[in-house]
Amino acid sequence: MVAVERTALILLAAGASRRFGAADKLAADVGGRPLGLHVVAALADVPFAARIAVVDGCRLDFAAHGYRVIRNDDAASGMAGSIRLGVARAKAEGADAVLIVLADMPRVTAGHVARLFAAAEDGDAVVASSDGVRPMPPALFGADRFDALLALEGDAGARAMIRAARHVVANAGVLVDVDTVGDLARVVG
Repeated sequence: MVAVERTALILLAAGASRRFGAADKLAADVGGRPLGLHVVAALADVPFAARIAVVDGCRLDFAAHGYRVIRNDDAASGMAGSIRLGVARAKAEGADAVLIVLADMPRVTAGHVARLFAAAEDGDAVVASSDGVRPMPPALFGADRFDALLALEGDAGARAMIRAARHVVANAGVLVDVDTVGDLARVVG
């Protein structure tokens, strides 16, 4: 079993947010809290070995929430670069696994994350979330998968690995991903 205490949480908070528009998406208000801090709050009590936030200019202070902040100066090249930066840091810190979470998923719960860990058997594990139709983050990767994550290229990130993973189904509301102003309105409304 993969232990949460030996796992690095990687929060992906870098990206162009082209579909959202010019506003800082992660700073958008959702129930009195910035969008990008909802998952931070939801996972605050989970005893991860390390917390890593990969950012590209986001105004949110992830360091104040216990995250080691890594700047991705080439976020426009795709999600894979952010994943590589986070996994490299986790590997350097001796993590046995990484949990990759997107900062624009405000409804992710600690309970759902616990179910991902319960489904991970060993260092070769890849366990992803699913709404019953599509696999998606959050996703858990054992250390045996670090080299494959470090070799990723482009904006698809770990999509192929997630598709082939073991899937833990959650209510679609838990896995909402805010990509557009319309998505934000549905989360707020």
